[in-house]
Amino acid sequence: MFVGWDWASASHDVTVIDDRGTVIDHWSIQHSEDDFSAAMTRLSSHGAPAELPVIIERFSGLVVDRLLKAGHPVVPVHPTAFHAARPRWGASGAKSDPGDSYKLADYLRTDGHRLRRLVPVDSGLRELQALVRLRDDHVRARTAAGNQLGALLEQHWPGPKNLFCSLVSDIALDFLTDYPTPQSAARLGEARMAAFCKRHAYRGGKPASALLARLRSAPVAPVSLPADVLTALITAQVQLLRSLQTTIAQLETTIKVRLARHPRAILLAELSGVGTINLAQLLAEVGPVLDRVESAEQAAAECGAAPVTKASGKTHGVYFRWAANTRARKAITAFAHNSRMQSPWAASLYASARARARARGKRNPHATRIVARAWLRVIWACWHNATPYDPRSHPAAQRLTAT
Repeated sequence: MFVGWDWASASHDVTVIDDRGTVIDHWSIQHSEDDFSAAMTRLSSHGAPAELPVIIERFSGLVVDRLLKAGHPVVPVHPTAFHAARPRWGASGAKSDPGDSYKLADYLRTDGHRLRRLVPVDSGLRELQALVRLRDDHVRARTAAGNQLGALLEQHWPGPKNLFCSLVSDIALDFLTDYPTPQSAARLGEARMAAFCKRHAYRGGKPASALLARLRSAPVAPVSLPADVLTALITAQVQLLRSLQTTIAQLETTIKVRLARHPRAILLAELSGVGTINLAQLLAEVGPVLDRVESAEQAAAECGAAPVTKASGKTHGVYFRWAANTRARKAITAFAHNSRMQSPWAASLYASARARARARGKRNPHATRIVARAWLRVIWACWHNATPYDPRSHPAAQRLTAT
């Protein structure tokens, strides 16, 4: 038996076929607890869950979790890969949810040996995954809110925009809280600016006179809003940024606590240049990949650190891998970038990779992915041998030191 599950946000179609492609059962359910429970019961009537694989165009989510908990082997398939197989069922391009659930089941019947079963993520990694992903969402929201504040200042009061190193820094937000309009800063002199910097522990190294000159030299908005309206706009945006700063800090504290409890954190804790958040990202995003693939090269492909080769006749090219786990790619490339600042081995590899990349017209991220791919081989060995990373036992690093 093979099960095709066509997933949607409000309803689902399920089809069960036998090994000859004959439809044994088909039904539709709503996205509700009663229908999910009924679907699991109905599936169990066709055989033991362990012997009833289910294919679905999802790699995670509530439906996948329910199927895994019930004991079904879950076979995720990328929508692009399934779309490429559609012509085998007809050239008309017809599409329907019931038809898709059958095609999925038939695809599992004929090509299931090519597809990997989903391995459940352990509870510790799931917790870290949820935390680091929410933190990433809040960091992106902070960036967007900072850009909005910058655009608001650029239009109505450009002076404070480049006054400090970052518009979302605490001291920049403190300044806008005290001086939200040009009118409120009109009588700001060197003494008051110096007192403000002292009160808020300014560490930028610029004297009050230089900061004041930077503020006064900014262009003046030709059309200004009333002071009370601009104050309301600036205050609202500053409050949003402060709220995001608070939630990010709270999430980072929780991540640090959860990371310390995870038994596998020690395996990667000594990686060169890895920080607390990046270590949590590696465990949460790259860790599940390492658990389900069979080699370091497969891990590099899924994490987007390996290129795609296309060769046909006289045409040959190596291209960026778009079909990859983007969160895992971000985690491993961020670590690779940081590692070249701390590890002589990574720095040497990056320098040679960058030279080759530029010779072929590539950019620096290409060299970073080469470093990430090399680190994945190291991480793979640590992960599967349960051996903490030790720079002194890294053969490539030893050879570099010896030379």
